[in-house]
Amino acid sequence: MGAPAVRARTLPPVVLALRRFPNPRLTGIGAGLFAALTMFVLACVDRLLLDSSEVVFGLLFLPVSALTALWVRPADLVTAPISVPIAFAVGVIPVAGGSGGLGGQTMAVVTALAVHAGWLYGGTLIAGSIASVRKVRHMRARRRQPAQSAPSAPHAQPVAVRGAKAAAGGARRPRRP
Repeated sequence: MGAPAVRARTLPPVVLALRRFPNPRLTGIGAGLFAALTMFVLACVDRLLLDSSEVVFGLLFLPVSALTALWVRPADLVTAPISVPIAFAVGVIPVAGGSGGLGGQTMAVVTALAVHAGWLYGGTLIAGSIASVRKVRHMRARRRQPAQSAPSAPHAQPVAVRGAKAAAGGARRPRRP
């Protein structure tokens, strides 16, 4: 009898296209810097080309939020929903406008943050959702792997470590009655 035919699993073209994109793994600080600098540059371009269109700025904020959450390392996933609102605040500075010195600029930024809170919440929700899903998938993948923690048997320690513990007097603990 012949071997059973192995069915090759084909992936949809969208998945294959997404796999060709870069897949950097940024630290928490790197993801925050990426988001902040990207939003600042996009806001400057928005101000130059589109005369500070808040809708365009908000729409550009959503993919930056998603990329930040996708590109952060699994160990730093908690930083994505934290750094994204900071990046929005940094990016809104050029778009906010304002006049009259530091006070006028500050009031324009605060007003822009209040008026465009929907975009801010939307981007934060996207980053938090992606980070949560990634964290759950990471935890499931770790659970599926065989436990490779240190064995609990006392003979698993190297002889030099056991000898050092015995010499230090820490080899045995007294039993409780």
